[in-house]
Amino acid sequence: MKKILSGLIAIALACSLSACKKDPDIISLSGKTMGTTYHIRYIDDGSVKENAEKTHEQIEVVLKDVNQKMSTYINDSELSRFNQNTQVNTPIDISADFAKVLQEAIRLNQVTEGSLDVTVGPVVNLWGFGPEKRPERKPSPEQLAERQSWVGIDKIHLDMSGKTPTLSKAVPQVYIDLSSIAKGFGVDQVADVLEQNHVQNYMVEIGGEIRAKGKNAENKAWQIAIEKPNNTGERSVQEVIGLNNMAMATSGDYRIYFEENGQRFAHEIDPKTGYPIQHHLASITVLAPSSMTADGLSTGLFVLGENKALEVAEKENIPVYLIMKTENGFETKMSSAFQKLLANKE
Repeated sequence: MKKILSGLIAIALACSLSACKKDPDIISLSGKTMGTTYHIRYIDDGSVKENAEKTHEQIEVVLKDVNQKMSTYINDSELSRFNQNTQVNTPIDISADFAKVLQEAIRLNQVTEGSLDVTVGPVVNLWGFGPEKRPERKPSPEQLAERQSWVGIDKIHLDMSGKTPTLSKAVPQVYIDLSSIAKGFGVDQVADVLEQNHVQNYMVEIGGEIRAKGKNAENKAWQIAIEKPNNTGERSVQEVIGLNNMAMATSGDYRIYFEENGQRFAHEIDPKTGYPIQHHLASITVLAPSSMTADGLSTGLFVLGENKALEVAEKENIPVYLIMKTENGFETKMSSAFQKLLANKE
């Protein structure tokens, strides 16, 4: 829901598998998943092309599995079943994948000082940015106060000590939404499939979440664009970086919003207030070793706003690139870690 398809601007991922067969060095796969699309490009070293169809089938299976575990739009998904369960302080068994994603979300909640909170779903739904119907007017303070009482990482308990992970909730209405991190996990799962099939040079993108390894067909780092924000629907490039053995995620507020009486409410909700964010950060791009981590960080740091996000990024040595709205257009800032990586465009 929240992502910008930055990678698609610079890399021409629209090539279908059949079209790309004209070039023996590049294999391209694409499809639909998690309410969006995926695009994959990898380089054939002479030993993987004959397995492209099998690899694509394996990727489809993996993505279907992630969706069935972590989607709030599938009524019988593993996540939906937990959300529908109203028993409190009653541990239930969960899959290793669900536990892994939730464990990282809990860790990133601490890193982002509570701004990434996967229990914020009830408030997100109230504002109309989740599976519930879009409201005709903004929520009342009373409605928000009720929903806020259901929100908080402290209202869930993940136990990884046993053979099988378990999860419980402290109040019946706890509702987990993994949309801020699940696509990134899906990217990592696809990357694992590629590496299991001996692919060493690849780029994977799902709904704007990107992970790349090795070199592209020109024997350079994969060239990935950061999109320039605008409200017109036109797409242009703000910056290009070379991505190798790294993942990238971008969050922004300029495409999805709720409007009432001329006031625009961004779709990113601050878990600490229950209200949409009110700052001048138009987008933030985060680099991390895993797409799951980059995905979660981009949401949490975006909610924090430009000043606090940059402070956290410097403290945690996180590569981030920020684009801020100003009266005269946009201006950019970057963390020290991002500045070091920016030189690696080749």
